[in-house]
Amino acid sequence: VGAILSQRSLSDDKVHPCAYFSHRLSPSERNYDVGNRELLAIRLALGEWRQWLEGATVPFVVWTDHRNLEYIRSAKRLNARQARWALFFARFEFVISYRPGSKNTKPDALSRLFSSSVASTDPEGILPEGRVVGLTVWGIERQVKQALTHTPSPRPCPRNLLFVPIPTRLAVLQWAHSAKLAGHPGVRGTLASIRQRFWWPTREHDTRRFVAACSVCAQTKSGNSPPAGRLRPLPIPSRPWSHIALDFVTGLPSSAGKTVILTVVDRFSKAAHFIPLAKLPSAKETAQIIIENVFRIHGLPSDVVSDRGPQFTSQFWREFCRLIGASVSLSSGFHPQSNGQAERANQTIGRILRSLSFRNPASWSEQLPWAEYAHNSLPSSATGLSPFQSSLGYQPPLFSSQFAESSVPSAQAFVQRCERTWKRVRSALCRYRTQTVRAANKRRTKSPRYCRGQRVWLSTQNLPLKTASRKLTPRFIGPFRISRVINPVAVRLLLPRYLRRVHPVFHVSCIKPVLRAPARLPPPPPHPCRGRTHLQGP
Repeated sequence: VGAILSQRSLSDDKVHPCAYFSHRLSPSERNYDVGNRELLAIRLALGEWRQWLEGATVPFVVWTDHRNLEYIRSAKRLNARQARWALFFARFEFVISYRPGSKNTKPDALSRLFSSSVASTDPEGILPEGRVVGLTVWGIERQVKQALTHTPSPRPCPRNLLFVPIPTRLAVLQWAHSAKLAGHPGVRGTLASIRQRFWWPTREHDTRRFVAACSVCAQTKSGNSPPAGRLRPLPIPSRPWSHIALDFVTGLPSSAGKTVILTVVDRFSKAAHFIPLAKLPSAKETAQIIIENVFRIHGLPSDVVSDRGPQFTSQFWREFCRLIGASVSLSSGFHPQSNGQAERANQTIGRILRSLSFRNPASWSEQLPWAEYAHNSLPSSATGLSPFQSSLGYQPPLFSSQFAESSVPSAQAFVQRCERTWKRVRSALCRYRTQTVRAANKRRTKSPRYCRGQRVWLSTQNLPLKTASRKLTPRFIGPFRISRVINPVAVRLLLPRYLRRVHPVFHVSCIKPVLRAPARLPPPPPHPCRGRTHLQGP
């Protein structure tokens, strides 16, 4: 569509153009019928020159070569598109006047595609005179050709490819992988650059080794493979409350002066105590809370599992656990799955509290006892029994008709019932452990075997590094040496001083070994049948 804005001059009483406008129709606008396309030209022109036409005291005239548009402002029936445009036209004071196409040539010129009437007979060249087009010769290509003067190319070398002698293969790999033109691609991209010009028998194998040992790729690229380290579950206890797990739930709104929940879980029966606290306690306060709420009721445990919070890594907590005869089991750095019992209990208590106090979040401390009872009275997916039944030997009845079933005639019968229940729970835990290990290892890979003194890269995903841009921070830093292999899935690293606040024990999923590329690629291994005599027996 095309349009011209003109104004009549007072000096010669002639119309002179002031502005020009043209617009190329979109694919949807090309589907309009003729009337709507002619009306679209008026709509676009008024929108283009709105600042000059809107609010004018004297009505202006719109000349169009489509006669039906003269009645558009007085039409009784309009479609949805025309109705929207009519609302826009109401902001202007104008009159539509028909003008034949023979007299409306100027806007027609703006709405036509340009086509030259005289075709050029002498096509011009793409490059100007004096410019020379030449081939780019890489320095690595000259280096390979120079090496070929001392080492002849073997016969099986493909046509139009250069055979790369052994001394220059490492340089070719560095050019195809580390040059700015390449940008450290993977094995496929590096091979694509090499295959364009170079060849040697072990090209694919050497490329994979070189890319795997590239230190820049090891630090800047994040792996897509499943996390390393098979599932190593904790040992199964033989009685209730001999092995417990601790964790804190923080970030809660203040409720009766409480903002924190201490979660204590029995790893045998899955029973839990949820203790509301005013704030995060110190190591001494945590020990006092555990004595009053757990040890007083269930006795002293033999093992305590927790994360690496300051309460549990302090010297006071270690000495406290040593005095009561309990071992301290801390999760590895940035691997909360080691304390999965407490983490799962935190999810359960969060779900229950959201359901009970979502209308009044400040009342969660009042609902916490009911949430604890609900957690301990419902069956566990691991044992099939409720935590009450797993620890006490019977399920507390909810109805009066169940009182006779729960009565125990003697203490000896009560002990026998508990022993039978505990054996049933332990066998269920063994079966559930086998199923969990099999399901978890489907999404994990076997960890490399690490040894003391080995150099590894450390993931920066959870490290508190001070960088200008988190997105451009290397995915791995190091390398660091292993000072101790704690178990097949946890190692201790020698960290520098700027990481002294980070605990040096890490899960194997947070590290990866450092691979070193050889200074010189070895020659390809001989063919198994080459140089041998094959005899065919009778």
